[in-house]
Amino acid sequence: MQRFTQLYLDLDRTNRTADKVRALSEYFASAPPEDAAWALYFLIGRKIKRAIKTGLLREFVAAETHLPGWLVDESYEAVGDLAETLALLLEPNSRPCSEPLHRLVSDRVLRLKGLPPDQQRRLVISTWHELSTPQRLVWHKLITGEFRVGVQRTLVARALAAVAGVAAPIIEHRLMGHWDPTAEDFRRLLTGESHVSDPGRPYPFYLAYPLDMPLEQLGDIALWQAEWKWDGIRAELLRRHGQVLVWSRGEELVTDRFPEVVEVGAALPDGTVLDGEVLAWRDDLPLPFAVLQRRIGRTRLDAGTLSEAPCVFMAYDLLELAGEDVRHRPLQWRRGELERLIAPLIDHAPVRLSPVVLAADWNHLAQLHNESRDRHVEGLMLKRLAAGYGVGRQRGDWWKWKSEPYSIDAVLIYAQRGHGRRASLYTDYTFGVWDGGTLVPIAKAYSGLSDAEIREVDAFVRAHTVERFGPVRVVEAKLVFELHFEGIQVSARHKAGIAVRFPRMANWRRDKPAEEADTLDTVRALLAAHAPAGSVAGFVQHE
Repeated sequence: MQRFTQLYLDLDRTNRTADKVRALSEYFASAPPEDAAWALYFLIGRKIKRAIKTGLLREFVAAETHLPGWLVDESYEAVGDLAETLALLLEPNSRPCSEPLHRLVSDRVLRLKGLPPDQQRRLVISTWHELSTPQRLVWHKLITGEFRVGVQRTLVARALAAVAGVAAPIIEHRLMGHWDPTAEDFRRLLTGESHVSDPGRPYPFYLAYPLDMPLEQLGDIALWQAEWKWDGIRAELLRRHGQVLVWSRGEELVTDRFPEVVEVGAALPDGTVLDGEVLAWRDDLPLPFAVLQRRIGRTRLDAGTLSEAPCVFMAYDLLELAGEDVRHRPLQWRRGELERLIAPLIDHAPVRLSPVVLAADWNHLAQLHNESRDRHVEGLMLKRLAAGYGVGRQRGDWWKWKSEPYSIDAVLIYAQRGHGRRASLYTDYTFGVWDGGTLVPIAKAYSGLSDAEIREVDAFVRAHTVERFGPVRVVEAKLVFELHFEGIQVSARHKAGIAVRFPRMANWRRDKPAEEADTLDTVRALLAAHAPAGSVAGFVQHE
């Protein structure tokens, strides 16, 4: 546990990629495999479900420290991180516990979940007495299911690849799909033995980089393939050993949620893996993503749901053919083979082939890009024809060129404190637009301001609060911000009757008085002009 705690602290203290990879490599090279397996499990974002209610933890720490409950809650609000709050409130302990990580997980994390509250209390308090203060912080994050540290999965794979003596993409592939946090599976991840190469294992997804240069800098347009950027769920469709599996980009097996995609897979030859997008689809047009979301949260699909949100698989790349990994082959070759596979299926299976967008030159392509919203897509994808299929987000061969965001001017009306390092500042904002003489909430936003601007808004909130509701401060309607967002939908759950997706602050409109901010009618006009028919509320984040 001490070794893993030190790794957590080392990763949390630096923003330097080289330092993070070095710390990870040293840990994996020296830690016992039974501990390294659990460390890897947590570091790549896999979690154990919350082992104990956070309310109970606050009660336990109040009793242990003889502090009133309200003071514990106020401390949590000030710190913004429950695990850190609890560790700070307890009596300091500098003696580290030598218990191995795997033993702590089995005896003090997994076991905790199944105990009644009185036994949970005894186990929690005894563990507090045995762990050092930094170890308590990490343990709290594990038992609350909130373990996060500032390291990307790709960096973990790089470090593990250095230990194993193989290329990072190989480790990325081995990490995909199912494996258990055991010493045996950890050794197999390093060595690549047969258990790791199971037939249900997907490939790592290749992710596009946002286009941040003039199109002309990409060179001759004939060297590129343009496709529409679809607004669905990125997925891999696997047909191996007579079995069909559908994996999401979040490494979730979603086969049972999309029987239409399974139908497509069943029609493919064995030893085929496709990359593509699951889309809600009707009358040969994509439906809003919110329609697709109805399928995401359902564990059981009835005929009504299937009818309301029919799906297709939009195929746009070929990763495996006849059991051979073809990711190293150029896109031009993969596309030709993909077309050969999909063409016979289109008339009798819910599958589409992502069409190539043909343009004479970059100017012509820019004109087509302007039609994105009318076509119910998010923009364009640009893929180099000579490129192989990579791993993770890489710069150079795949670019995503999204449509210009929606934009409105809105007034800051509510503010809350942030979390973590921003817990002492008011950084979470609610914005409103005018409806008659009243400001109606239209969006919440947390990003887009510089550190200096955040401090300035924080000072404004403290000086111009007119009312409080728990942690929420109502402020004078004086500050106007330009908000950008990616989508707009009808929503019965929101007071304005409209919900926007991915809002962020693009510009502080110091030049504009609050009275000149946009109105709800303006937002409704955006909805009427751009939102596809059948819009409903609700969004989830996706690629």
